[in-house]
Amino acid sequence: MGRGVKVAVIGGVFAVMVGGAGYGAYNVVSALDGGGGSSGASEAKSGPPGEDEVAETSEKFFTAWEKGDATTAAAYTNNASVAGALLTSYGEDAHIGGVEITPGKAAGTSVPFSVKAKVSYEGTTKPLSYKSTLTVVRGETSGRALVDWEPSVVHPDLKDGDTLVTEESATPQIQAVGRDGAVLTKEKYPSLGPVLATLRERYGSKAGGTPGVELAVRHAAADAPDTPLLTLTEGEPGKLETTLSASVQAAAEKAVKRYGESSVVAVKPSTGEVLAVANNRKDGFNAAFQGRVAPGSTMKIITAAMLIDNGVTSMNGPAPCPDTATWQSQTFKNLTNMKPNESATLANTFMRSCNTGFIKLVDEKPLTDSSLTEEAQKRFGLGQDNWQTGIVSFDGSVPASGGPDRAANAIGQGQVQMNPLNMASVTATAITGEFHQPYLVPFDLDDREPATAKGLPQGTASQLKQMMKLTATQGTAVTAMSGLGGDIGAKTGSAEVDGQTVSNSWFTGFRNDVAAAAMTEEGGHGGDAAGPIVADVLRVGG
Repeated sequence: MGRGVKVAVIGGVFAVMVGGAGYGAYNVVSALDGGGGSSGASEAKSGPPGEDEVAETSEKFFTAWEKGDATTAAAYTNNASVAGALLTSYGEDAHIGGVEITPGKAAGTSVPFSVKAKVSYEGTTKPLSYKSTLTVVRGETSGRALVDWEPSVVHPDLKDGDTLVTEESATPQIQAVGRDGAVLTKEKYPSLGPVLATLRERYGSKAGGTPGVELAVRHAAADAPDTPLLTLTEGEPGKLETTLSASVQAAAEKAVKRYGESSVVAVKPSTGEVLAVANNRKDGFNAAFQGRVAPGSTMKIITAAMLIDNGVTSMNGPAPCPDTATWQSQTFKNLTNMKPNESATLANTFMRSCNTGFIKLVDEKPLTDSSLTEEAQKRFGLGQDNWQTGIVSFDGSVPASGGPDRAANAIGQGQVQMNPLNMASVTATAITGEFHQPYLVPFDLDDREPATAKGLPQGTASQLKQMMKLTATQGTAVTAMSGLGGDIGAKTGSAEVDGQTVSNSWFTGFRNDVAAAAMTEEGGHGGDAAGPIVADVLRVGG
């Protein structure tokens, strides 16, 4: 068993006793009673575990884990059954052995540690190393000091329900390349990790490669591809061409790091090609493509198009901006300190992002409860669940709504749901008049059919583009877009979300033949967080 291990039999139960290297003598009595101290008759303790308890509990947990004794290690946690299953799988399914754990200096009840091990499969062995952290807590009923069980204790990439496996990969690896031929890796572009994993799952067998053997995270979600951690036997990667631009992607990666819980997408309006997709989120979720949240005032691009297309008003037509507007018993207000303007045009109301100006017009004939839905679907290609981007994406939702939600939808609240991909596409359609469904890989790779929409009349598109240009040069987007040359335009937005004290920040804009949109959770006004992200991407991409 190695490392000076002796086996003792007590009452018919095998217990591991460690001598020499490791974490000192293993307390057999503690192992048999679950690590709860030397006497089961002692009174249960309360309050946070002390320094000695943290050291003792983590030491015993580490020692049992090192020896591959999943049952004993799990007994030092507050969820023994789940912990035991994962720790057993660690050795049996992931084929990880030779574990050596080095604890760092504890910070209160938190203990950082590093793991060195070996992964062995069918005659091939590779070293594995990583770092993680555990926390020691007081057992709620027993009063014992226990490891607070989280899958990330075993490996930082594990979440609830995930496991580690080592086996021949289901699909060959891919070498994803950008539009300029640059190789795109998750090491160089970290937030592309989930995107590249999905592309590999979908197109690995079509790209001409051969599978290898890998240690990977198998996720609980049925539609989530495995996340490779270590390659034991190299397969032959297949080459997969994507629409991504290495330079724009690099700018997007850097931009989202400025603010936590941020996402951004850039597209090429003339074609629909996705130039960049980046997320900076603790949960690893691709909110840029799959998010479903209210887009705030960026929605006014679609609402303005609806008003123009239905003859309600025009860019230079009336759109009064009073202090408040009431629609079916619900009163809507503007941002604090916005001066009312009863003689405002639609362009003025748009570039200042006046809520009441749009609310006052939603009951004009011939508008109905479904007018905004029809505009979004027929003109902008949204909300029909038929986009074929190459990976999983949400296509936006603008449901027909009556009551107060009809007005709320018009300003990007209510029941409307979008993500940065959707809003980048909205901007692209608005400035070109044509809808090109966004995509990451060529449609002919797997005979996907792109979604279609009839787009906008050129007169409407011309007015929308001009209003977005005014917003970028004279309106709410001035600060964020300052310093950008060329043909530019933008729209800001902030969306209130139940349970949040600060609104989500939204921003969408264009520069020449690049459109980008970003969202930052609890980022405040559109120009505060999402605006600088979009500007950074446009600065490189446009």
